[in-house]
Amino acid sequence: MQSEPKQWTAALAVIGDEILSGRTQDRNVAQVAAWLNEQGIRLAEVRIVPDDPKRIAEAVNALREAHDYLFTTGGIGPTHDDITVDSIAAALGVPVIVHPEARRILEDYYRQRGGLTEARLRMARVPDGAELIANPTSGAPGVRIGNIYLLAGVPHIAASMLDALDGTLEGGRPMVSVTLGAFAAESDVAEMLREAEDRHPGVSVGSYPFLEEGRYGANFVIRSEDGEAARRCGEELGEALAAAGYEVVEGGI
Repeated sequence: MQSEPKQWTAALAVIGDEILSGRTQDRNVAQVAAWLNEQGIRLAEVRIVPDDPKRIAEAVNALREAHDYLFTTGGIGPTHDDITVDSIAAALGVPVIVHPEARRILEDYYRQRGGLTEARLRMARVPDGAELIANPTSGAPGVRIGNIYLLAGVPHIAASMLDALDGTLEGGRPMVSVTLGAFAAESDVAEMLREAEDRHPGVSVGSYPFLEEGRYGANFVIRSEDGEAARRCGEELGEALAAAGYEVVEGGI
C-alpha cells in the first residue's frame, strides 16, 4: 500500500511588542506564507510573541518541535530590545557568540557608513553553532540554527533573506489555488461548495465573504497540490454557480 506523501510544515513566530500594541501592522505573515508555498511547505501556525525572553523561548521550543521548520521575524537589530538571538540561544541551551563572518560582513558594509559601532556589532551575534542567511539589502545577515530561521522584522529585508534561501529547504509540491468570485451569500451556496469538495479528493474549497457596495458576496478558493484537480474542481464549481444564476468572476472579486 502506497504511503501518503509527507506534508512539510512550518511555523512563524512574529516577535515584537510593537505588533501586539498595534503600532506596527505585520506584513510578514503573508509574504512568508507565499514563499513557503513555493517551496512546497505549508505555513501551519503563526504566533505573535512579546519582547519577553521567557515567552520567546517557550514559543520557539514548542514550535520547532511541532513543525519541520520555524521562522521568526523581528528582534535581530542593533538596539537593546532586540533580544531574539539571546532568547533563542537560551531556549537551545547554547551561548551567544560574535560570528566572525557576520562581523566581516558588517565591517565591510559600514566602512563608508560611520564604521562598526558596538550597537552595530550586536547584529553579528548568533547562537553558537548557527549559520548565516545572506542579506543583500542591508548587510546584517539573518541566522539559521537547526530548523530555526531568524529573519529581520522589516518586510523588505525579510523578503531579501527569503530570496537568499530560495530552493535550499526540503519540501513537497507547491499548493495550487484557483479563485472564483460571485455576489452570492455563503448560506445560499454552502451545500454547493461542500459537494464540490466531496467530489474531488485532495482538494479543499474555502469561502471568504465580503460586503461591497451594499452587496454580499464571497470569493471561493480551491486548493490542491494537484494543479489539474484544482482546476477541474474550479471549472465544475463555476458551472454550478452559473447554473444557479450567479455571475462568476475568475480570479475573485
